Amino acid sequence: MSELSFLIINRRAPYASNQAREGLDAALTAAVFEQSVSMLFLSDGVYQLLKEQQPAAIGQKTLSANLQVLPMYDIDKLYVCAQAMAERNLSTDQLVVPVELLDKHAINALIKQQDRVLTF
Repeated sequence: MSELSFLIINRRAPYASNQAREGLDAALTAAVFEQSVSMLFLSDGVYQLLKEQQPAAIGQKTLSANLQVLPMYDIDKLYVCAQAMAERNLSTDQLVVPVELLDKHAINALIKQQDRVLTF
């Protein structure tokens, strides 16, 4: 089986639905099958990356632990929309994992480079 490149796009806030967790599961599954996986966080998806989340108050488990194991699965290409970060007054030092900020042009180029794009 030849290696495909997958881009997992996360657009949703972390605990509003199960889509954030499904995006992480899709990324980990593709990586287990030795596919090249990148992740892109857009819109409210940037909130998935924030440190010190406390979802136990709403009966949820934090996504932070899953995000921190991504490098163990060779998922180290994590991208964030610079505009989404700016609109939410966030900086990269508030995030649980290192990311690369991309503008709209770079995001379009990234998407075009992928074999498969999955949006959550």
